[in-house]
Amino acid sequence: MNTKPHRILIFGAGVIGSVYALRLAQSGLDVTILARRKRLEALKREGLKYNDNGTNRKISIKTIEKLDNDDIYDFILVPVRYDQADSALAAIKHNRSKTIVTLTNTIGYDSWLEIVGDRLLPGFPGAGGDIKEDVLYAQFGSEKHQGTIFGEINGQITERVKELAHIFESADLHYEIQKDIQSFHISHTALAIVNKHFYTNDGMMDIETARSVSTLSKIAADIKQNIHLVEQAGISVIPPETKALGELPVNDIIDRYRQMLSNDFIIDVKLGNHAVNQKAEIMLLDEMFHKMISVR
Repeated sequence: MNTKPHRILIFGAGVIGSVYALRLAQSGLDVTILARRKRLEALKREGLKYNDNGTNRKISIKTIEKLDNDDIYDFILVPVRYDQADSALAAIKHNRSKTIVTLTNTIGYDSWLEIVGDRLLPGFPGAGGDIKEDVLYAQFGSEKHQGTIFGEINGQITERVKELAHIFESADLHYEIQKDIQSFHISHTALAIVNKHFYTNDGMMDIETARSVSTLSKIAADIKQNIHLVEQAGISVIPPETKALGELPVNDIIDRYRQMLSNDFIIDVKLGNHAVNQKAEIMLLDEMFHKMISVR
């Protein structure tokens, strides 16, 4: 049996990349994080700083600024925004690592397959949070809240899928192997793009406006419409909770969102710095979703 530890590269030191780097490093796994500019300098100087139940801590972590073609990892995790995915994959196109796991929103994989071929293993992150003054505030998926999702495009349970599952188990990270990963991604996009209603011309709404009936009515109507469009296109709505959300009355969806926006962490995720930085991704996803749905 091969007992050599897996080498894992996290491509990007944003919120999601930092969350995975932290958790995998805490579990004693061989983790390297690729970072640039000020974030790289901060990680080299002070390690990965994170908030642990109100106390700021830090952990030492290996960093690189550039990935050489012959610097081979068992898995490269690519937790970047949808609008950055093509350029991120292009940057690692010639690296000889065999499996590249994209952890991001998308509605399809054609452009990614053109860049990295069958090394692609699509996924979706089961973690979130924010970085404030170089300190990571992280939240991980659990049995109750969505963990990391990944799966082969053809739905097969391959050896690399089993291997990645084992890595997450060893780090005590909740995960789900999804046999219809594209339907999951499209279904999730149908929900994610409604966050466009939280944007203003120069940033994000304040919490009172976000929780207002006028804002949440638009979100509820879009959720119902988008999920209906997915079903109408003959795509499975995954998971069942997403399908059920689309079947709720508008007022029930409004109540659910209002309750979510009473949680400080969710407020941070939906209206904080991370959300501001996500605007380009959300607007591009919105455009691509409606283009894809209209031609089905």
